[in-house]
Amino acid sequence: MRRRGAFRNWTEYAVVLIAVVSLEWAPLRLAHALGRVYARLLDLAIPRLRRVARRNLEAAYPEFDPARREAIVDGVFRSIARLLVSFARFPRIHRGNLDRWIRLEGGEHFETALQAGRGVLFVTAHLGNWELSAFAHALLASPMSVVVRPIDNPLADRLVERRRALSGNRAIGKKDFARSILKALAANQAVGILIDQNALPGEGVFVPFFGVPACASTGFAKLAAHSGATVLPGFALWSDQERRFVLRFYPPVPMTGDPARDTATLQAKLEEVIRQYPDQWLWLHRRWKTRPEGEGAFY
Repeated sequence: MRRRGAFRNWTEYAVVLIAVVSLEWAPLRLAHALGRVYARLLDLAIPRLRRVARRNLEAAYPEFDPARREAIVDGVFRSIARLLVSFARFPRIHRGNLDRWIRLEGGEHFETALQAGRGVLFVTAHLGNWELSAFAHALLASPMSVVVRPIDNPLADRLVERRRALSGNRAIGKKDFARSILKALAANQAVGILIDQNALPGEGVFVPFFGVPACASTGFAKLAAHSGATVLPGFALWSDQERRFVLRFYPPVPMTGDPARDTATLQAKLEEVIRQYPDQWLWLHRRWKTRPEGEGAFY
């Protein structure tokens, strides 16, 4: 990978900082309008994102006509806009006003999991508002650890990490993450892990995902088997009716100890929820990039 130059880092950081500050301090209605503008600019500036989303949706929903698939992509960018606004306003979100942004549903599943005493592994994804999901959980229940991939721009990465930590959450980097996760689970704490990204050859197994083989990491399943932690699916999903997010915890997913089988089970659960909220998943990611041996390129 080519080394990033200082000029590029500072230029990108300036753009990010301007966007974040404007969304934080503008009146809320204006902030939401700005968020939609910024998401649209992202769409125009990086046309590859929409092309990837179209390809993904063609494979996942072949029964949909192009107009319906295009509407889903438009919804994805609206979802990104909502995420940007809430993330920018993290310094202003606290227990006293949290219910304006999000409410909890299925909290009993988390409480029961804690009583088991083996820790909680939240299985989540780039679905709905994954940033607000972890932030709100710390205020509604207790701080948690979140496995994160550092942003390529170190300046932007520090800005993002400072805001993520405002509610008390702890970030776990990819380096030596297994030991940190197991330590947190041994202390009966919660750890959130995103499982919807493409895995490289040799790092995962191929499982059905929207009817198309997708390479998914077995790391989550192995951690669950090793720790005995309760596995809970959880997502912050936007409700048009309530005009806020719903942090929904689903019943625990039983693990068998077989990494391939458990990974397939988790991906099937993720697909089930995405099918209910297709315009809130990040279809912009090249989810099917890794292909089975002998199969041509997907993108």
